[in-house]
Amino acid sequence: MVDSADSRWDEKSTLSDSSNKASATTPLLSSASSANVDIPTHTDEFSSLPPEDARILREQVVVPPVKTNLLSVFRYATSYDRMLVTLAFMLAIMEGAVKALMPLVFGAITETFTNYFRAENLPGFEFSNSTMYNSTLYNSTSYNSTYLDEFEYISPEEFQRRVNYLALFFVYLGIADFALSYSATFLFIDRGEVLASRIKENYLAAILRQNIGYFDKLGSGEITTRISSDTILIQEGMSEKLGYVTENISTLVAAFVVGFSLNYKLTLMMMSIAVFIGVSFIYTSGKMNEYFRKALNGSSAGGSVAEEVLSSIRNVHAFQMQDRLAEKYSVYLDISEHWALRAGIAVGVVTGIMWLSVYSDDALGFWQGAYLLARNEITVGQIITVLAAMVEGTFAITNITPHIRSITTGMAAANKIFTTIDRVSAIDTYSTAGRTLENLKGDIELRHVRFIYPSRPTVTVLPDYSLKIPAGKTIALVGASGSGKSTIVGLLERFYSPLAGQVLIDDVDIADLNIKWLRQQIALVSQEPTLFGCSIFENVAHGLIGTKYENASEIEKRELVIDACKQANAMVFIDTLPEGLDTNVGERGFLLSGGQKQRIAIARAIVGNPRILLLDEATSALDTKSEGVVQEALDRASKNRTTIVIAHRLSTIKDADNIVVMRRGQIMEQGTHDELIAKRGEYYDLVKAQTIEAAEEKAKAEREHTYVEDDGMIAMDEKAVAMEDLSHVKTTNTLAPIRTSASIFAGEIEEQARKYTALELLKFMLTLSREENRLNLLGTVFSSIQGLGYPSLGLFYGRCVQAFQAIPDYDYMLREINVFAGLFFMLASVELVASICALGIFAYAGQKLVRRIRIGTFKQIMRQDIAFFDRDENSTGALTATLARDAQAVEGLSGATFGQIMNSIMIVISSMILSLIIAWQLALVCGACVPLLIGSGFYRFYVLTMFQEQAKQSHQVSATYACEATSAIKTVVSLTRENDVMNHYHSTLDQQIRKSRKQSNASAFLYGVAQGMIYLIMALAFWFGSLFLRTREYSIFQFYVTFMSVVYGAQAAGIIFSFAPDMGKAYHATANVKALYDLQPQIDVWSNEGDIPENVDGSIEFRDVHFRYPTRLQVPVLRGLNLKVKKGQYVALVGSSGCGKSTTISLIESFYRPLAGQVLLDGQDISKFNINAYRSHIALVQQEPILYSGSIRENIQLGSLTPVTDEQIIAVCKQANIHDFVMSLPDGYDTLCGSKGTLLSGGQKQRIAIARALIRDPKVLLLDEATSALDNESEKVVQAALDAASKGRTTIAVAHRLSSIQKADIIYVFEGGVVVEAGDHKELMSKKGRYYELVKLQALEKNS
Repeated sequence: MVDSADSRWDEKSTLSDSSNKASATTPLLSSASSANVDIPTHTDEFSSLPPEDARILREQVVVPPVKTNLLSVFRYATSYDRMLVTLAFMLAIMEGAVKALMPLVFGAITETFTNYFRAENLPGFEFSNSTMYNSTLYNSTSYNSTYLDEFEYISPEEFQRRVNYLALFFVYLGIADFALSYSATFLFIDRGEVLASRIKENYLAAILRQNIGYFDKLGSGEITTRISSDTILIQEGMSEKLGYVTENISTLVAAFVVGFSLNYKLTLMMMSIAVFIGVSFIYTSGKMNEYFRKALNGSSAGGSVAEEVLSSIRNVHAFQMQDRLAEKYSVYLDISEHWALRAGIAVGVVTGIMWLSVYSDDALGFWQGAYLLARNEITVGQIITVLAAMVEGTFAITNITPHIRSITTGMAAANKIFTTIDRVSAIDTYSTAGRTLENLKGDIELRHVRFIYPSRPTVTVLPDYSLKIPAGKTIALVGASGSGKSTIVGLLERFYSPLAGQVLIDDVDIADLNIKWLRQQIALVSQEPTLFGCSIFENVAHGLIGTKYENASEIEKRELVIDACKQANAMVFIDTLPEGLDTNVGERGFLLSGGQKQRIAIARAIVGNPRILLLDEATSALDTKSEGVVQEALDRASKNRTTIVIAHRLSTIKDADNIVVMRRGQIMEQGTHDELIAKRGEYYDLVKAQTIEAAEEKAKAEREHTYVEDDGMIAMDEKAVAMEDLSHVKTTNTLAPIRTSASIFAGEIEEQARKYTALELLKFMLTLSREENRLNLLGTVFSSIQGLGYPSLGLFYGRCVQAFQAIPDYDYMLREINVFAGLFFMLASVELVASICALGIFAYAGQKLVRRIRIGTFKQIMRQDIAFFDRDENSTGALTATLARDAQAVEGLSGATFGQIMNSIMIVISSMILSLIIAWQLALVCGACVPLLIGSGFYRFYVLTMFQEQAKQSHQVSATYACEATSAIKTVVSLTRENDVMNHYHSTLDQQIRKSRKQSNASAFLYGVAQGMIYLIMALAFWFGSLFLRTREYSIFQFYVTFMSVVYGAQAAGIIFSFAPDMGKAYHATANVKALYDLQPQIDVWSNEGDIPENVDGSIEFRDVHFRYPTRLQVPVLRGLNLKVKKGQYVALVGSSGCGKSTTISLIESFYRPLAGQVLLDGQDISKFNINAYRSHIALVQQEPILYSGSIRENIQLGSLTPVTDEQIIAVCKQANIHDFVMSLPDGYDTLCGSKGTLLSGGQKQRIAIARALIRDPKVLLLDEATSALDNESEKVVQAALDAASKGRTTIAVAHRLSSIQKADIIYVFEGGVVVEAGDHKELMSKKGRYYELVKLQALEKNS
């Protein structure tokens, strides 16, 4: 990464090196991961520093890695927790064993059926409910003695009694499974919640003890992610998912135990299938994960492009880059689609292998079992039991895989969390080590302090700083931004460690003092005050932590708080609030104005009567009236205590005992106000400039005749304020279009999304996927073939079991079994092919749809006007997330999900039709259970989703609280609120655990019911079926066709509900996508309407233009702006920040429409022009130069709407003074710029941006503070390029550095949204007005 501010940086050598690195990585996904696209390699940033300096800085930011395993997540378990978790494991193992016992009962009943029906094969048999066999029958020579010994005649009554007896075992298994699964699931979820909460607590505690340098490198967003989502991943991995894995492993082991105990030969033979499925699953799942990862890399790289584009949307609109950047985004979508398609096929293969294995199990079991039966090595019951056990084992293997992924994801998340927990903080706020001073006076001394921020190791902030501050005195630090003033505050609070020198309080090095005690002696008021989401009283009372009043009664505390609020001039507005001191201030105090927040922060600082007071621009957010009163309060508060004031408004520090003027970490001069004024040095110049500025502000306030916030009054209604400008609006619908784009997304888009009916959304989806609708139809055919598997299973299974009743005719039995075992294998092959084809086709169609939605959504977002992007909810991050999330979620109604829906529908319909044809009475009873079975399938998966959703919702409150604390970490540690935060966080988590325990209990109960229901329905089916079998009204074949088709089929169809959450998400996502597609921007770049400007000269005029930003209608920006720019003129716009200069540029670019008045190009209203034709004549160079990942050539080409030659590129680069530098690089114009141009310095990026602006040969060139972000050396080079670029065309420049616009033809001075002065540099200097003061402030006379 190149630091553009470092003037010592060698352009050639460093960039040559970085371009070599960059060019080695292609911007497309090849064999390497696309996460590496165009990203510079990481180096040790401290390596260039002396070893001791590097050590001090490194220990403030480095996070050493830790190793974690499955047991690591239980590190905070007490002996009670360990006992409950062990019990949960034992219950899960027992539940798994119960599943493996079911085949024993199933086999016994089947044997009873076949034995009962064997009597038909005996000579002289006639059925009657009381048929008996005489003894001569058993002496018949037609049967071998073994068979006759084994054969036992079963009477109809005995048959019914046995079936009833065995059916009861299904009931017992159902009750046992319910009890075990309910108990195990509840214990796993409950302990998971408790232990995850402890991990959260320890993580937050670890975060609060880290030194501030740690947070400089780590965004609060990352902490938010860790505490809100990573801990949920850990909880999922250590709670019910762990139970399911344990249960399935137990089922697998128990199934093999049952199999081997009954017949080891058949079990060993069938074990080959289990080994095959295990190996295949591991391989194909690995491939599937690899493909998904690569697809994710592609979409992540695409997401980076989208983020890059959306974060620079003004640039995109200005240069009409939408289509070209969409093509670039499309490249990454191609990569994602390519791998996602393979992943989809892999899913098909995994599914196909599962069915291949299940049906091959049946084929092998019946085929080999029949031969063993013929040799009298096995019974029918044993064949069926071993077969059912092996099928259970096969399903167990397939069930383990997805849950294992959740556990490994949880372990990975745990590793990141424990890395922070185990990190030893360089400055530990919980440390009890260090001295405390009994009588603190407050003498402060900084002695030869050298300091560098750990996050910016190349910049020395304080080279050698020494300063003495006597006790009880007020010292003011003044100087330009970046001079090191706030660093002094950071060092005194021990936020950072100095590299050399000492910071002393009462002649004791603060490194030797107890850190918490030290911070309790110091009160800090920052420039941007942070309040917490509680009442005003609680916020102010935080200042009492560490004082003798910390544990005082609430009445006593309230008196102190009221007194502090009165001193800080806050009581006046607090009294007007309905709940007074008990008013909740909202998250980070957003319900209060800046001035109100500042006064509460001051009250918080002075309530504890600290010995040392640090005021870091404490009155900067206040209006003039409030500032005077608060300043008086601060003056009172600073008496008899050591006070350090950092001030921007110098009027506030006139009475300071010592004023220290700083520049670049060094003291330039110091003394009292009068002494420094007499010196006529830097302080004198600053004071003089600010005196004029104050006079101007006063005049401005009188001009605007707007209200100043009166502390005793509620502010005027925003609508009333807005009326001032709205009175200028001629037509009633001028304002209406402003809402179309910007405000609709603010929740109206969601409201709109809710209005769509399911039919509308279905039509929308069919329209979107019309190119693949034929493929979807073909996929549906294959899914339907797949769905016919269960009815076929019923037919083949029934014939195989029926064949067993042919005994003792073994030849017939073997012939029948061989045929149907072969058909089972054929079915297995058909299911394999159908699964791969169905899911492969749906994956192809689904990925095409996802790609189409992504690119369509991306284009639709880029189509929106700028007002849309101004809204908080349409931030770059939110839109990028929407882009990634919604398109992927829509796939929940296509692809594998759609295939499964069709499959399930076909299973239920075909099974019911077949069963009704074959045995309608049994089919009706079993069919009546289908809703129960499907419902149990629904509950089984719905409950899992409920757990996850419940976990996310229940932790949102605590996560919000934790995030609030971590994002305001400096305020928390300076108030020593760590214990207070942890106590509050603990009680919040505790409440959640108690609250969610009821939900967990209900969820686990439902899950148990769903598990037990299957056995109860089996008991009913066998009992009711036996009534018909006993009277021989139905054959075994009829029974098994109906039973296997309907009961097992419905159970499988219930899996459709495992996709219920995906379908729900898909429904909402489709509605959101449709709402976005239906959104019409006011300024539409897709529109062909409007006049085409011809023979453009480039003269611009503003006529009485009034403007307010659509997101801030209560704030007037332009209040009747009038200005003219003639053809070919160089015009500069100057003025203080917020006066409307950049808004003027935005209106010329037609990013917004004015509320009233007109913006004219060559005398014609620009709103009448076709937007694209109009913008093609304008080029914009912004303050922050925006480049995109890709080569220098590609970035310059983005400026032109038509293809450009290398000669044209070289010509504009020479004009922009960048050609020689580009040619000095090894790859020349093919050198990669890095994401957002990170491989180039600021000056280089700016010159490439100028070349990009010139390539379109604009008639009007807009320069928005184009040199303000550059160092002096770069500025000179870029300014020379800008001067060359502006020749022969109309140029409008917004300038902060006035030296850059002295040669302008006309300079317009802005104030309060109007022009207050106009003329060239000499004219305005002679007027000695506002421009003169601005120039003087920047000390330009020396250079004139």
